[in-house]
Amino acid sequence: MRVGLALLCAAYVLSQFYRSFLAVLTEALKTDVGASAEDLANASGLWFLAFALMQIPVGEALDRIGPRRTAGILLLIGGAGGAALFGLATTPAHISVAMVLLGIGCSPVLMASYFIFARVYPAAVFATLAAVLLGVGSLGNLLGALPMAMAAETFGWRGTLFGLAAVSGVVAVGLLVTVKDPERVVHDLRGSVLDLLKMPALWLIFPLTLVQYAPAAGLRGLWIGPYMADVFGFDTTAIGNVTLIMGVAMILGTFAYGPLDRLLGTRKWVIFGGNAAAMVALAGLWALPAGHAWLSVALCAAVGFFGASYPMIMAHGRSFVPDHLVGRGVTLMNLFAIGGVGIFQVVTGRLHAAVAEGAGTAAAPYGALFGFFAALLIAGLLPYLFCRDRTD
Repeated sequence: MRVGLALLCAAYVLSQFYRSFLAVLTEALKTDVGASAEDLANASGLWFLAFALMQIPVGEALDRIGPRRTAGILLLIGGAGGAALFGLATTPAHISVAMVLLGIGCSPVLMASYFIFARVYPAAVFATLAAVLLGVGSLGNLLGALPMAMAAETFGWRGTLFGLAAVSGVVAVGLLVTVKDPERVVHDLRGSVLDLLKMPALWLIFPLTLVQYAPAAGLRGLWIGPYMADVFGFDTTAIGNVTLIMGVAMILGTFAYGPLDRLLGTRKWVIFGGNAAAMVALAGLWALPAGHAWLSVALCAAVGFFGASYPMIMAHGRSFVPDHLVGRGVTLMNLFAIGGVGIFQVVTGRLHAAVAEGAGTAAAPYGALFGFFAALLIAGLLPYLFCRDRTD
């Protein structure tokens, strides 16, 4: 299983890469295929929406046929196939279809790992294991920054995508060969997602789950590139450096969150405090969208660091889910988290276009985006105040 888990981690590196690499290709895709910022926002949103919509069938598959075939087959078809199609793209529509395929291919990878953690390891270490995997896998976030920019300049963005298609195929085949499915839980009780939706405790967690990842993922995966180019005149290499900084901040934040529930004896207040800090950083960007360039970079990095509460909030939700519904439980939480990113990527694309049409400055549409993201976090934090704290 060690080799299998290592390959699942490698697959998650690819998943993080595919959700974030568009930011550094903004100018190249605009020139080569005529893709506007709104086109790329829609394509990025479609990745997250496809990923989210797959969570219910992925949860069923994890509980019924196990993580080996679920992750291996989908990554082979969607991951390798989507990257190859992206390399062949000649219109923005082709990019959108490719991103849908990539979202489908990546949809089972993290949940397959979490399924194994929940079934094989003690519940008390779930948050730590989840954070470690997320932190290591987030190297893909870094690879989608400056290294992607350098690869695109050296080999061309098409050649780079074809290479990634080959890597995705190799990793997918490796999963099919090496991952071992945990023993199935034999339980007299039958259950479905509907049973989870009847749990009041989860409904106080869902709103924050829906919005907590959207600001960091939206900025890192898409908006930080156009923002730095339009407002501060950064070129592709400089944007690669900025996205690298934010990616490192997200990884450090993930590792920082990991052990805090055991050190502080609370999950609720770790999650609440971190997301409140991310909201403050977004408010700073909203107030000073055209301030000093590196102040904006620092605030974006703060959003990435404090917005990395995903594994902790997954552990909080997981603590209310019975063992025979673990697969459905973690994928339902993931549906909210990733679905929120997809929805708000599309919404922010339209918001940016609407504000930019009548804006007097290049910074105005980005200020609107930052304010919108800050408001989302406030809306998620308010019901979360009333949820029950729970640790294992």
